[in-house]
Amino acid sequence: MFSTVLKHGLETAHGIDVTHCPSLTALKRAVESGGDYSLAVLDLNLPDAPNCEALDYVIAHGIAAIVFTGSFNNQTREDILSRKVVDCVIKSQPDSIGHVISVVDRALTNVRTNVLLVDSDDASRGDLLALLEQQQFNVVQACAGAEALQALDSSDAIDVVITDVALSDMSAYTLLAEIRQRHGEDAVSVIALAAGDDRQHAARFLQCGGTEFIQKPFLVEEFNSRVFLVANIQKRIQALHSIAARDYLTDIYNRRYFFQSGPRLVEQCLRRGETTSIAILDIDHFKRLNDTYGHEVGDLVLKAVAKRLKVTVGEEHLLARLGGEEFGVLFNGLDAAAAHEYCETLRLDLARTKITADDEELSVTVSIGLATIESLESFENYLNAADQFLYMAKYDGRNRIVSELTLLKSMAS
Repeated sequence: MFSTVLKHGLETAHGIDVTHCPSLTALKRAVESGGDYSLAVLDLNLPDAPNCEALDYVIAHGIAAIVFTGSFNNQTREDILSRKVVDCVIKSQPDSIGHVISVVDRALTNVRTNVLLVDSDDASRGDLLALLEQQQFNVVQACAGAEALQALDSSDAIDVVITDVALSDMSAYTLLAEIRQRHGEDAVSVIALAAGDDRQHAARFLQCGGTEFIQKPFLVEEFNSRVFLVANIQKRIQALHSIAARDYLTDIYNRRYFFQSGPRLVEQCLRRGETTSIAILDIDHFKRLNDTYGHEVGDLVLKAVAKRLKVTVGEEHLLARLGGEEFGVLFNGLDAAAAHEYCETLRLDLARTKITADDEELSVTVSIGLATIESLESFENYLNAADQFLYMAKYDGRNRIVSELTLLKSMAS
């Protein structure tokens, strides 16, 4: 009864595939047949495995385990939790199936969450790392604030920062201020931990824009619950941002997101001592295409160009539709020569792309204005420079790139 109801509940709630194994033999057969399982919900006592053999098996195969059992007392709970399972749920407790489903939800959220753990004390950091990994978080470690900031600057995949209040090179308050300045108010959630009885730390950290504060020593269940709550809210915020950041027609980033994220990307590049570049791409003769074939075909062309750009540019650089038939690309650390070569690849690739509309194959070309970014200015200045080069590309005959490099070469010749 439990297995049938739980399987249905998990598949309905999370849209995941669930394999039911009524015995250790069935479990081994499922795993050894090549099944890729990331999470197991299991009883301690199975017909052919009455002494936790199934738990031993899934742990040995690197599968995260949630124990769902009727054989339970406080000592059993301590023994099981010491074996690094995600959680234990007693079958006889009220709404036990609902509890298991919520624990699975927690594990699925955690496995998609990247945590940056910052602690200058090796022993403390090791203990926290064990707790976080037991809860299926992906953890990056840093032993100082400067190292943490470098990790954040080099990756936009960090969701949550967990830091001790007292670091070797700065306080958690200084780290928090730097994170908020560099990455915005809600791009990353920040949790602080502190030992001692001074409750002012919590009030001050939260007033400074921190997300959560946990006093040491803490109960493991309290730590797990607080961190999961923060991670869950952060994922929801990211989902809302993702919706707001997308262009409705092409499903790439929109102008608003380009202007929000662009300045931070520029600052990160310049902080690393790198020059970078910004390009504006404009589809040639797009008005004529709209007038000849209609706006429906025009929309097809926009979607096809955006799709091709998305494949070519990927996630390494920032791509957005700026409006109408214009697209922007902010390069992550490419100098003038490298960016020009990259844009030439984009231009040729788009010229080769055939778009089918009304049983007719259409070809499109783009003009590109490319500007180099060498110092910190307003983001509009970078875009205006690229726009001026784009105007020159249009004036010179379209289907070409104009940048400082092309102007220098034309002057030299």
